[in-house]
Amino acid sequence: MNPPIALTIATSDPSGGAGIQADLKTFSALGAYGTAVLVALTAQNTHGVTGVHVVPTAFITQQLETLVADVSVDAVKIGMLANAEVVNTVADFLERHRPPSVVLDPVMVATSGDRLLDASAVRDLRDRLLPLADLVTPNLPEAAALLETEPAREDEEIIRQADALRELGVARVLLKGGHRVESAESADYYVDGDVSRWLRAPRVDTTHTHGTGCTLSSAIAALRPRRPDWLSAIEDAKRYVTQSLRAADAVKVGSGHGPVHHFHAWWR
Repeated sequence: MNPPIALTIATSDPSGGAGIQADLKTFSALGAYGTAVLVALTAQNTHGVTGVHVVPTAFITQQLETLVADVSVDAVKIGMLANAEVVNTVADFLERHRPPSVVLDPVMVATSGDRLLDASAVRDLRDRLLPLADLVTPNLPEAAALLETEPAREDEEIIRQADALRELGVARVLLKGGHRVESAESADYYVDGDVSRWLRAPRVDTTHTHGTGCTLSSAIAALRPRRPDWLSAIEDAKRYVTQSLRAADAVKVGSGHGPVHHFHAWWR
């Protein structure tokens, strides 16, 4: 056994459906060894977030530097970063240490509607962190916030916004279309310098969608070291998330937006 080592830099979710907990479950399910650096803690359940406690940035840096002094990281997934100080701390780290693969999930708002990133941090995330990522995975509201525009509704708008995000300096964009609830499909759009592709799957009828974005981005990070290119890792990650959603109703956690079933292939 020589599994790839994946690092999640993100926030804790006590309910286990999103954040660090979802990332580590996804890494394990897809055969990657998970490591984690916490940048914030939340008070959270399946109904929403009631509080956020940010880790001091000096200690975030100490966690990161201590880890990479000993452990060779193959892929990094970046999730909720809470505020501008944390965004810049992570950007500083990536400028000092360049992992082979960096997936940035620009988490701004929870499934419940709770805001998870200070408005003042959006500019730093856009200007400093996006150019350091190999892939950014915003949903439609997050892409609109980064571009200071309205969320895309039509395919043509999604394509234009994905291209606009690439013009900000990010190498690859996966613009997630799951918020178009009127559509029978969950259609995501991928673009890099050479390839553009729609990735479509039937929309799964479930309210157990907590942590879907965290799970997709961490699945891509886990799979990328063992796939020939980014697109194949993304396609396999999307299939994993779709299957996790289809099995989600079997996991009874809380009374709100429950989690996807990260271990659907193993638990019977």
